Amino acid sequence: MRHMLLAASIVLAGLTVLTASAQLSFDSEVARPIQRQAATGDDAPAVQTIRATRAESALSIDGLHDDVAWRSAQPITRFTQRDPDEGAEPTQRTEVRVVYDDDALFVSARMFDSAPDSIVARLGRRDATSIESDNFVMFIDPYNDDRSGYYFGINAAGTLYDGVLMNDDWDDETWDGVWEANARIDDQGWTAEFRIPYSQLRFYAADEHVWGINFRREIVRKNELDYVVYTPRNESGFVSRFPDLVGMRGIAPKRQIEVVPYLTARAEFLEHDEGDPFNDGSRYVPSVGADLKMGIASNLTLNATINPDFGQVEVDPAVVNLSDVETFFPEKRPFFIEGNTVFRQFGRGGSNNNWGFNWGNPNFFYSRRVGRPPQGSLPDHDFAESREGTRILGAAKVTGRIGNGWNVGTVQALTERAISDYQLGGERLTAEAEPLAYYGVLRGQKELNDGRQAVGFMSTVAARDFRDDRLLDEINKSAFTFAADGWTFLDKDKTWVLTGWAGLSRVSGTTQRITDLQRSSLHYFQRPDAQYVSVDSSATSLTGTAGRLVLNKQRGRFTTNVAVGYISPSFDVNDLGFMWQTGMINSHAVLAYQWTDPGTWYRKIFAHASAFNTTDFDGNTIWRGLWTGNFIELLNYHEIFFNVAYNPETISNRLTRGGPLTLNQPGWQFGLEYETDGRKRWAFEFGLDTYRQKDSRNFSVSTEAVWQPASNISVAVQPEIEWNNEFAQWVGDYEDPLATRTFGTRYVFAELDQVEVSSRVRLNWTFSPVLSLQLFAQPLISSGDFSNYKELRAPKTFDFINYGSEGSTFDSETLIADPDGPGPAAPLNLEDSDFNFRSLRGTAVVRWEYSPGSTIFFVWTQTRSASEEYGDLRLGSSLGGIFDARPDNIFMVKLTYWLSR
Repeated sequence: MRHMLLAASIVLAGLTVLTASAQLSFDSEVARPIQRQAATGDDAPAVQTIRATRAESALSIDGLHDDVAWRSAQPITRFTQRDPDEGAEPTQRTEVRVVYDDDALFVSARMFDSAPDSIVARLGRRDATSIESDNFVMFIDPYNDDRSGYYFGINAAGTLYDGVLMNDDWDDETWDGVWEANARIDDQGWTAEFRIPYSQLRFYAADEHVWGINFRREIVRKNELDYVVYTPRNESGFVSRFPDLVGMRGIAPKRQIEVVPYLTARAEFLEHDEGDPFNDGSRYVPSVGADLKMGIASNLTLNATINPDFGQVEVDPAVVNLSDVETFFPEKRPFFIEGNTVFRQFGRGGSNNNWGFNWGNPNFFYSRRVGRPPQGSLPDHDFAESREGTRILGAAKVTGRIGNGWNVGTVQALTERAISDYQLGGERLTAEAEPLAYYGVLRGQKELNDGRQAVGFMSTVAARDFRDDRLLDEINKSAFTFAADGWTFLDKDKTWVLTGWAGLSRVSGTTQRITDLQRSSLHYFQRPDAQYVSVDSSATSLTGTAGRLVLNKQRGRFTTNVAVGYISPSFDVNDLGFMWQTGMINSHAVLAYQWTDPGTWYRKIFAHASAFNTTDFDGNTIWRGLWTGNFIELLNYHEIFFNVAYNPETISNRLTRGGPLTLNQPGWQFGLEYETDGRKRWAFEFGLDTYRQKDSRNFSVSTEAVWQPASNISVAVQPEIEWNNEFAQWVGDYEDPLATRTFGTRYVFAELDQVEVSSRVRLNWTFSPVLSLQLFAQPLISSGDFSNYKELRAPKTFDFINYGSEGSTFDSETLIADPDGPGPAAPLNLEDSDFNFRSLRGTAVVRWEYSPGSTIFFVWTQTRSASEEYGDLRLGSSLGGIFDARPDNIFMVKLTYWLSR
């Protein structure tokens, strides 16, 4: 318990210092009005200044554009095309006005249109940015730092969307503010009106404010994007080009308190075994909790949640994973995805390209570790209580700015001690399945010299308090990471940028736990021919380092990206992060050229070529190759992407899963994607991908059809089929002192013929901007047939001894293999690995935002699956078998109510 409390104290102390610093800094700090300089570059549009006018009378956000306050505002009419004809005059006139009062910023936009009946107005739920509809977006940089900000948009049907801007070029739509907007279509075109409360923005206190601001109009039928200031296609930088918004006086940041209590009623009807005392097939679970959002200081926001419930999020898709790498699922829980920009930017700031070839950048904060299913095993049992996850007792998040230019963020979470009931021989018992756990993240980044340089850090802590010593050998006791990052532009025009990061990790536990960790698929320290690493059975901790350096040229027709990075064999962030491989030194070089002026048959072309190489810490080349990828937009707005790669023969240190090295056979990869114009009622996307080696091959085909039968309905169907023929699929390892060529162990493989058929089906039906229905379903059938069992002949080869040849015997009925027939070697009892897996997963969600920030969800989730030990697809019977499987049905109603002061 002491180590958990110590870790929590360290991070909470840091939080206290941040809060105190913010109070001292921002209560006294007044930002200087800074005149924005024009963006550099020969093609950069001229920068204009936009003046906000104080509203002397009330405004109604109804889209009618008839309030008296609008008449005194300066109209903004100078827009320029970005697409399709860069630098040209817009085909339609746009007029924007900006006013403000003590509480909010107001924007009115009149989108004139010579053909009002041709305006595309498609309705979707909030943040449905993929909808092809005429729209208007305002971008704001309240800090005037040329790198960050917010955007607020509305389409002609009234669908709202918003998000945050970061790193000058990027955006994140996961942020949701509480603001108002309305749109109307009339005989002149359409109008939009916005009210953005200051409570939803972060900005400095000042006598007179200077913000960055920009506007964009999209005319879908023309594929036209018009901006006040745009980024040329062969340039980078977006926020840094914004015009100045001036004229705002007498306003101040708002320290608003928002509380959203919730109430849920959940009914579960689950598959169960007869006589199971913990699951009789039905369960009813009510729950209450609350979310809190509060301004700690003018530029710091606290988000907290007590007993959160995330039953409204979409289920994860089914996956058949035969590899030794953990499957990554994206975060979907609102508390963890909203406002996480400061964490996501670690190691990536400054550069607008972060290429990677055979490089998985470690994710120091993977929030799905918080509240995951219990990791510990239970003692022998006949029945046991099942848990989908570990309950989060409470979590808090603080993000914002302190001091002179420091962006900061911290997340603190506490998960329950999971005590599970189980039954053995009629006796009902309990055991700890997951210890009480604390998780903490602290992130800070300071920009220097007007964003030309930056330095930052990130630290994470996971600490656990155990009651059952049995779990100490199964779960890490604590884990700590610390990393620093930064960037620097190398020239005046911000064409060349150098980005880098370096990190340290330390994991602690019992000798048994750390030994198991060293032998896990992330590390494989037990490899018998490894020289740099070996298993230390006396160790109680594991410490490692990692880092990467990236040089990027990000402006002009010709661009390049060069990177070198390493991850030491003992580096491990998986207690609160995510990574898939260690012990690697990786480098690549990418050259790219872009044609951005339309030609006789294309609108734009991007061509890329790269070379890459990865070695392990023993100097073995474990991956190497050449790759080219090309994107083409045709004159009819169809898009083509294709790529080709070649990988020569290299060494594999993973195929034997902790055994000796083998060879990777050389191979070719080809991929093709074709996408039609998404504005049409019917839109299609087709893709294929193939990878061929001498003895193995993989081929997949996917397509997507999107049908929009009405302006508020869309249906998407995405079927996919994959054929995988793997010459050497892992089966298992069997100790045998007579297997001297392979270090006393026989490494057994088989040929795998796998076929997987799946589809993702989505229906979005939006009844109004605040009422919508979403349906998602994923049927999946996957079959795998194992044959031609064999064992590795010798290390550093891709040569095998087929059982049933060279003196060995094999019984295909019992799967008993004898490596030397009548010889002294013991026979091997192999398991039948053939499978036919069927699954159906789906979610239906009705969402009604009955008041701004207040929502009712009606949710139905169903999952069903079954498997059998045969390896052929049997499509007809397998499809029927999906519906023969007993389902798990969960019905939930969740009510939230937004309170603000």
